[in-house]
Amino acid sequence: MNATDVWYTDFHNHLIPGVDDGAQDAEHSAGALAAFRRAGVRQIVVTPHFDGSLTQQPERLAQRLAEFDAGWQVLRGVVEADAEVFGSPLRVERGAEVMLDIPDPDFSDARIRLAGTSFVLVEFPMMQLPPANAAMAIGLIRRGGWTPIVAHPERYRNLDSLAPLGEFIAAGALLQVNAGSLLGDYGSKAQERAREILGHGLASFVCSDYHARGEPHTAGLARTLGEAGFTEQATLLLGVNPARMLNGEMPLPVPPMATARAAGAPWWKRILG
Repeated sequence: MNATDVWYTDFHNHLIPGVDDGAQDAEHSAGALAAFRRAGVRQIVVTPHFDGSLTQQPERLAQRLAEFDAGWQVLRGVVEADAEVFGSPLRVERGAEVMLDIPDPDFSDARIRLAGTSFVLVEFPMMQLPPANAAMAIGLIRRGGWTPIVAHPERYRNLDSLAPLGEFIAAGALLQVNAGSLLGDYGSKAQERAREILGHGLASFVCSDYHARGEPHTAGLARTLGEAGFTEQATLLLGVNPARMLNGEMPLPVPPMATARAAGAPWWKRILG
């Protein structure tokens, strides 16, 4: 099967209107859903930004979740209209991208978990890994009964080796790389780290982190990986494993890409030409 023939699942994006730096209104959300359709995405979990510390502040938590609920109701109307236009429904669920501004947020509210499963999408503040004990937060989340998925690890500015990511995985985390990182959208350092993560087979998922502007890179990356000989990895990263997460199942292993060579060149040169 060609990677571009697969329907994809995306669980890192910002499509709820008016709650963060993603879609700003219903029209914006509608355009984003249409863009996901063009990219081959048929299952979506929307993940607005959320500060984990709010789970320890009842009044502010209630206010923030009320904002999410209101935006979610607007998005549900957009999803229904989209289905009428295109003749087939998208599956759209909700969750959050949780900032670990404290090491142990309370994930008991299903609205901040991915589609109400035990999986939670997390990120560290200010695009920086904590100077020490970052893996401790992963362990605390795991002991709470949740499975953390670390969003876009390649983008952390102080990630100078893959060693911290190995510690995260050992502590029970999964890794999600942004599709645009491999294509250079976030700069050369993030691109290099994305190459290393995928090259060593450390990531379980690739998602868009789509902010309802331009086009998500889902289909483009799948096509590029497939043409370079990495159809299996593309299908697992963009299709199979995100869908398994949505069903509450652990991902399948993704073979390292670095084992493949083309005329002695690094594997990623097969992707970038």
